[in-house]
Amino acid sequence: MVAAPDQRYSTTALELIQGSLSAGRIARRSPLIGGLHRVADGSLLGVFAALAVLAGLTLHWQHRWTLAFQRLDATRLLAHRLTESTAVLEQHLLRGTRRTDELVPTKVINLFHLERPAPVPASAPAQPNLLQSLETLMERRIRSGY
Repeated sequence: MVAAPDQRYSTTALELIQGSLSAGRIARRSPLIGGLHRVADGSLLGVFAALAVLAGLTLHWQHRWTLAFQRLDATRLLAHRLTESTAVLEQHLLRGTRRTDELVPTKVINLFHLERPAPVPASAPAQPNLLQSLETLMERRIRSGY
């Protein structure tokens, strides 16, 4: 004869945990401990919810920082390329001129600023003045250098 398995071992682990730690069973014996059990369960769920929210925000902020850093890196690269292009253009202009002693390096003291022109009245035709100024620019010889 084979002995029947013990009924106690046939219950699953989840049923064992639910039976021993259930708030309803403890609340019947001691209402104070049952209330504390519910508060602890609620607090634990609140902590898990806060943890999930913070993890989501952290991932979001990390993604935003990555995008901002990629834009900064692209800006640095473009600024570097602009500086190199300017240097190449300056070298090309220097090689193409016959009188390099007339060219001076660009400095703040060598720059001059023009005053803003007075606004043209609305009644005056703008086309003839524009065409005349374009014609005078085309007739002038463009000096090499800057």
